[in-house]
Amino acid sequence: MSTPAGGQRVALVTGASSGIGAATARALAAGGYTVGLVARRRERLEQVLEECRPLAPSSRLWAADLSDPEAAAALAVEAWDVFGHLDVLVNNAAIPKRRRVQELTMHDVEHVMRVNYFSPVAMTLAVLPRMLARGRGVVVNVSSLGGRLGIATEAAYSGSKFALAGFSEAMAADLADTGVRVRLVLPGAIDTEIWDQPGNDPPLYRGPLEPPETVASGIVAAIDSDRFEHYLPDMKAVVEFKTTDFDAYLAGMLDMVRHAGEATP
Repeated sequence: MSTPAGGQRVALVTGASSGIGAATARALAAGGYTVGLVARRRERLEQVLEECRPLAPSSRLWAADLSDPEAAAALAVEAWDVFGHLDVLVNNAAIPKRRRVQELTMHDVEHVMRVNYFSPVAMTLAVLPRMLARGRGVVVNVSSLGGRLGIATEAAYSGSKFALAGFSEAMAADLADTGVRVRLVLPGAIDTEIWDQPGNDPPLYRGPLEPPETVASGIVAAIDSDRFEHYLPDMKAVVEFKTTDFDAYLAGMLDMVRHAGEATP
């Protein structure tokens, strides 16, 4: 077993080979955490690990496909055993699925749910008894603004992110006063690889993108925050508008769809 030196806190971050996950791993290492990095692409993970180790020398990586929830759960337990404990689990890994619902298959939906919902839940449930036994721990679930707003052409993705948000809310209530805390992070339009993936329709949104570091710094702050919900950047007003007047929200969504169609060559 390789236990972190100096009593450093330990965080396991999924989807750590690029984007929000990589930025979060670097930010946690800079903040004094030993970091476990999880993603499919070993070469990319090795690069991020190299950036983390000068500040967090006991950090390490796991190259794994999180479309298998049972394997994801086993990985979380292995990481706990290797480090001796986990203070923070950051469930960040996710895949997009931009495809109109008329063209979705159950295979599409199930694959997205396995990566975006079932594996985060499996990893959480795998380490939760150990966190409860220690009387402390933080689970950070990275959902999406699409986990509060249904987005045209993203039914499968939004469904998975709504599920993660709902699970997180109920879990936070169940774990009140146990010492284990839950934080829900809802990123908006962030400059990551999610916008340009094979097998996906072009995104409807064509506005400005925030850097992944915006979310990473927010995740680090959320870990020690007293608040459950964190919009990064703050787009809570859009969600509140939707809940007060869904028909107006839907009209705006349809207008965005029409303008996207006009812009397509």
